[in-house]
Amino acid sequence: MGIVKEFKTFAMRGNVIDMAVGIIIGAAFGKIVSSLVIDVIMPPIGLILGGVDFSSLSVVLQNAVMEGDQVISEAVTLNYGVFINTVIEFLIIAFAIFLVVRTMNNLKKKEEPAPAADPGPTEKELLSEIRDLLKK
Repeated sequence: MGIVKEFKTFAMRGNVIDMAVGIIIGAAFGKIVSSLVIDVIMPPIGLILGGVDFSSLSVVLQNAVMEGDQVISEAVTLNYGVFINTVIEFLIIAFAIFLVVRTMNNLKKKEEPAPAADPGPTEKELLSEIRDLLKK
């Protein structure tokens, strides 16, 4: 029964809940970025490059085997266009995370207290001054 109690304590910690929320939001953010890349960014780039649809770019390694109208084995392709889309998605996500971390770091810098004012002479310095005055 101890392991169940320990797991419950672990699962109910704030860090685990925060991590779970972050993962769920991250998954949703990934879908948004995928749509941004595939539906918004890539079509104009493809148009500029002469109507190229990146997701359909591929190299045929082995042609499909056909017997009449029936496909016996599918073609083997190297889909580098899908890879290009994925790389662009990654770069957008990495840039967004960079902006979030940068913003958090800037907020932390503003929260840091200003250095304390000069406290003045130390106790040792004051005692030395008193000694010197007494000598006079």
